[in-house]
Amino acid sequence: MSRQLRGEPEGRQPVAQGWNLLYRRFSIGSVSAVVAMALWAGTAARAVDAAEPVVSPLAQAHAHNDYEHPRPLLDALARGFCSVEADIHLVAGQLLVAHDLAQVRPDRTLERLYLDPLRERVQANRGRVYAQGPAFFLLIDFKSNGPATWQALRPVLAQYAEMLTTYRADRTEPKAVTVVLSGNSPREQLAQEPTRLAGIDGRLNDLPRNPSPHLVPWISDNWPRHFQWRGAGEMPVAERTRLRDLVAQAHAQGRQVRFWGAPDQEPIWQEQFLAGVDFINTDKLDALRQFLLRQPAGVPPNPAP
Repeated sequence: MSRQLRGEPEGRQPVAQGWNLLYRRFSIGSVSAVVAMALWAGTAARAVDAAEPVVSPLAQAHAHNDYEHPRPLLDALARGFCSVEADIHLVAGQLLVAHDLAQVRPDRTLERLYLDPLRERVQANRGRVYAQGPAFFLLIDFKSNGPATWQALRPVLAQYAEMLTTYRADRTEPKAVTVVLSGNSPREQLAQEPTRLAGIDGRLNDLPRNPSPHLVPWISDNWPRHFQWRGAGEMPVAERTRLRDLVAQAHAQGRQVRFWGAPDQEPIWQEQFLAGVDFINTDKLDALRQFLLRQPAGVPPNPAP
């Protein structure tokens, strides 16, 4: 039906056609632009993914004082480490990451350096820190008052509960990231809580006591307090036997083992690796990575509890 028959003024036809044409051009152009941008973004994302090297996760690699590296957490992740350590101080209600109180900075919070980037990575990797990779551990070393620091940390961890392992009185429910507390952490206080988002880092003297592994999933201790060998020559047979016995006892109780304070060198790493120590402590990220990659298959790291 013509515009005249519909009663529309003939003089408005060119104007209407002009607006309709402009609208169609704008719509088509906008859709094309959106599609082009989406295609570009996908290509760019694939290019970034392709540019990043595929990292083999190393279940036994533990980054001691990880926050002292140029890129806290990220440098360890780039090398496949599956455990990192962060010291925290409670300062004016904030959980600040540093070895000493004099070194704290307000921008270096536990959330910003560790919890937020871990959550982003877990979401990107469909529920794992490493896509289809092993478990990941965050060791948090309390440098300030234990009960007060835990009171501040508990609600912070609750904000990340979807990715954190849950501990109950009779079981552990693993998730992407397992938090273990060390240093001044208040064991007695945590033991009274039926559900927690953190376990306790025990000591070798816990082995005869055999507390629940759902409370004390780790055993960590100072190497020089228990072993005289510092890496020169062969490890004495008696000490090698003691190391392997301690590791075997911890594993029989469902715990994982780590030592700190040992010389950060290959002979020590080798003995710990062969003994089945679960986490080899290091400040030398690249060196430990290369060492672990050279180890033969078939010498299994001990399984997580």
